[in-house]
Amino acid sequence: MENVTMVTPLKQPIVFEIVGFHVPEGQGPLLFFLALLNYLMVVLGNGLVVSGIVCDRALHRPMYVMVCNLAVCDLLGGTTVLIRLMIYFLTGQKRIAYNTAISQAISVHIYGCAVQTILSAMAYDRYLAVCQPLRYHAIMTSSRLVFSCVLPWLVAFLCIGVLFALNVGTPLCGAIINHVYCSNRSILQNACAPTPINNIYGLCMSWCLSTGTFLVIAFSYIKILQACVRQSADSGSRSKAVQTCATHLVIYVFYELSSVVIIMSQRFSTASPNVKKFCSILFVIIPPVINPIIYGLVTKELRLSIIKQLTKKRMLKRTSTVKANN
Repeated sequence: MENVTMVTPLKQPIVFEIVGFHVPEGQGPLLFFLALLNYLMVVLGNGLVVSGIVCDRALHRPMYVMVCNLAVCDLLGGTTVLIRLMIYFLTGQKRIAYNTAISQAISVHIYGCAVQTILSAMAYDRYLAVCQPLRYHAIMTSSRLVFSCVLPWLVAFLCIGVLFALNVGTPLCGAIINHVYCSNRSILQNACAPTPINNIYGLCMSWCLSTGTFLVIAFSYIKILQACVRQSADSGSRSKAVQTCATHLVIYVFYELSSVVIIMSQRFSTASPNVKKFCSILFVIIPPVINPIIYGLVTKELRLSIIKQLTKKRMLKRTSTVKANN
């Protein structure tokens, strides 16, 4: 049997090696450019959404505050994975320190949890707005809005904090991350012994979180549709129901489809490792780019606010240029 060295990360420094993609010779710069383009779209799109909502006091309403939270979450996910991916494509650097690996893994898992909980909070807010319009402002007070925004992040930090607390002191007999980014599972694959408690907790947490958020979202949208249909049987009511649900449903479906593709890709043994690894990062490539586009195009108030701010900045720049020339 091959000798292995047992290392306890808290006592001895350890450096992981990320397997990553198999990059053909000379293709690194092209892949770096594609990753950079994707990251710029994530930063630009979500940055405009956040700045538009923060700077426009008219948008300081529950729906837009929650959209702002979703945009911040997308920035977290895209930055965590894509920055490291660009470094890998450009320099071929595969080594990553233990603390950095843990930080990336925690950030990725928090992103995955927070997206689901934020989307469920947004769905419930829309349910109150449509089904309880006269009592909406009495129910969604400032304190409850803060609670609705803090709770998704609190749940994510708590769930992931417990998950990684179970890893503390776990001895490792390897230093290979057989993945594109660091995750709890990829790190524990190097453990010297089975980690059943961590595995059971991770499965239960994922199942409870996914099921709970799905039930909240399904309940909210079914009630919205029922309320709109009861108001009138004409096409206008149906159009209102579709318009109310479509934006949030599209974003939720995109995220869930990305998750399903990740799971399904691992079940096909004939798929190439690069295809499987590419599928595993779809949830930080597609949703963070699509979300601001959907909200920017569908939500008229947000779109007009962003255009207004961009126009205002151009006018201020021109004014300052004219004054400098004079």
